[in-house]
Amino acid sequence: MQIETKEPVLSTAPKKNWRWTVVIWLIIGGFINYLDRANLSIAAPQMMKDLHLTKTDIGLLGTVFSWSYALMQLPAGWLIDRFGTKKIYSIAVLWWSGATFMMGLFNKLPSFIIVRLLLGAGEAPCWPTGAKITSYWFPKKERGFATGLWDSSSKWGPAIAPPLLVAIMLAFGWRSLFYITGIAGVLFSIAFWIFYKNPEHSRKLSKEEFEYIQSEGAGFEENLVNSKIKWRSLFKYKTVWGMILGFFCTIWIWNIFLVFLPLYLVEVHGVTLQELGVYASIPWVGGIFGAIFGGYLTKKLVDKGITSPVKAKRALISICAILAAIVVIFVPFVDSLAMKITLFTLALCFISAITGSAWALAGDIAPPSMVASVGAIQNFGGYFGGALSPFIAGLIVDKTGSYSLAFISGGIIAGCAALCYWFLVKNPIQERVE
Repeated sequence: MQIETKEPVLSTAPKKNWRWTVVIWLIIGGFINYLDRANLSIAAPQMMKDLHLTKTDIGLLGTVFSWSYALMQLPAGWLIDRFGTKKIYSIAVLWWSGATFMMGLFNKLPSFIIVRLLLGAGEAPCWPTGAKITSYWFPKKERGFATGLWDSSSKWGPAIAPPLLVAIMLAFGWRSLFYITGIAGVLFSIAFWIFYKNPEHSRKLSKEEFEYIQSEGAGFEENLVNSKIKWRSLFKYKTVWGMILGFFCTIWIWNIFLVFLPLYLVEVHGVTLQELGVYASIPWVGGIFGAIFGGYLTKKLVDKGITSPVKAKRALISICAILAAIVVIFVPFVDSLAMKITLFTLALCFISAITGSAWALAGDIAPPSMVASVGAIQNFGGYFGGALSPFIAGLIVDKTGSYSLAFISGGIIAGCAALCYWFLVKNPIQERVE
């Protein structure tokens, strides 16, 4: 049943800010989500030694995850918009946590491939859920900043993972990484199911704050039953294809960093396992800053009346894509470890500003009932294309003995995101005559 609501126009934010506590749920979930991805990159050196795996094998596991993750975006977005964020998200966290735990049980590559397929399928609803929850908990002018905060969890995970997971691995072995992170996800899923409430059911929201949330059409979770646009028709919009192609370019280089950064530091610069915990985490601190500051910057541009929410995000994405391309291409041309860490940090700062704004853009572009679907379709494009990058990077390194070509080509592809978001992503999705 659709609830008819008035949309009061409030010029200032209320004194109470309970809505921002919702971001904490999304940060914790995203942090666990990325721990479950980063544990493979940390465990890779020991897995290769113990189980006689190659870099191509490790790259293949990254690719298998990304393909599964990408393909499951399409049903995940539809399921979230159809059956609600709380139900689908709780099931998804249980699913991916179980898959994470199982990674520690096996010894053969075929078994790891199956488990990584399951992990990708289970993790698919995580970010579309965040986009959907943000769309009905925050007015449009705050969604960029809110999204930047919870999207930073995808950088907190890899930033904290190296020192945390390396310490666990040195004490208990590489299998313990998968056991511990799997159990953490199960506990979070139970807590989310028990305690999370939508705005209309929250007893913590004041009347003033609820009216402020409603001021730009938020406040209630809408589903596909209320939509006048058919789900399949989303692929007819140029804006949607711009988001798909732009995220393809962004996630290509993102996946190379996620899968190979620790291994690169160990092999090229002789970083020890004890040192890896520090060196591999530093670049992701730049990612945290980029996600949060990028969202804050778009909020300020809108608050000051300089531009609209959509234009602010498009401009930020385009500028950061160009800067990311320049920085990544320079990586092979510097020799010192300190300089390369600096370039990696800057690159992840710019890339993270792109991903945060891209997820917030889904809430501005899509109808309220289809935010998860549009966000998931964008993510589908990113990870379907990005799925190729770890495998291709692994092949390049195995064949050439160098990471240079992987970084140069990755930087060029990242820069193409600017063309996609600036020239194709312009207009919100509106109903078409079928």
